Amino acid sequence: MVYEKKVLTYRGKVVFEKIRMSKFRRIPKLYSENEACFMFLESGAFSVRSQDALVRFDQENALLAKCFNYFFELDQQQWEDTTEMELIGVIFYPKLIEEIFQLDLAQVEVKKDYNIQKIKVDPLLQNFKESIDYLLDQPSLADDTLIILKLREFIQLLLRQIDTISILNFFASLFNPVQYDLKTAVENNLYANLSIEELASLCNMSSSTFKRKFKSIYQNSPRAYILQQKIKKACHLLSFSSSSITQIAFDCGFESISGFNRNFKKLQNLSPSEFRKHKNSR
Repeated sequence: MVYEKKVLTYRGKVVFEKIRMSKFRRIPKLYSENEACFMFLESGAFSVRSQDALVRFDQENALLAKCFNYFFELDQQQWEDTTEMELIGVIFYPKLIEEIFQLDLAQVEVKKDYNIQKIKVDPLLQNFKESIDYLLDQPSLADDTLIILKLREFIQLLLRQIDTISILNFFASLFNPVQYDLKTAVENNLYANLSIEELASLCNMSSSTFKRKFKSIYQNSPRAYILQQKIKKACHLLSFSSSSITQIAFDCGFESISGFNRNFKKLQNLSPSEFRKHKNSR
């Protein structure tokens, strides 16, 4: 999936990176430590799916995200328009931020949630991206001193676009752990064609824990409840919209029209076309 990866490191940790990769349907977040990230898109487009949001990104808008469980994915239009993606990333580590700015992130009350933010790439950020792109292609020019200077420069540019009281409050908020909520994740992703394992990941749970907690809330299994909700939405769309059955199937989170037809008939005892015909004849 990844064609090429170039990095600039400080004390063994990646601070800046450039990734060229093939397009994908859905993948987990690219980072695994307790870090936050900022991501420019040089080419392509993607969406970010979290427990409570789906946010689209393109070359005019960059991603700012804290460390929590989310997915990168491509919707149908992004899939058709994208052949490959090139990303330039900036990665923030709590200890490094505390060191270079002389901060104590534990000594501040968090004021704002920065889970997923869309940041407009203005001319100053664009110029910065180009300077980092050059250094990533010429890594011998980037010693530790320059890397830290560029990181400080980037943070100052970023703060111009962030509504925050101070740099201390911004980073304390950015590194503040996400509060995961099962019901929020489920209700906001009913029609996203997520597997049970992917839904569990959005809740930061194992599949077994997710299934147990799900049943305690909904008194049903995840698969049965989600299927019921998808078919309920499909019935509404078949009754009150002129969308094609194929479009309705995808809008309700089914991978294929055959799977939609099979599951619809299982619950409604009619095919989708029979159901629509019956409703229209009334």
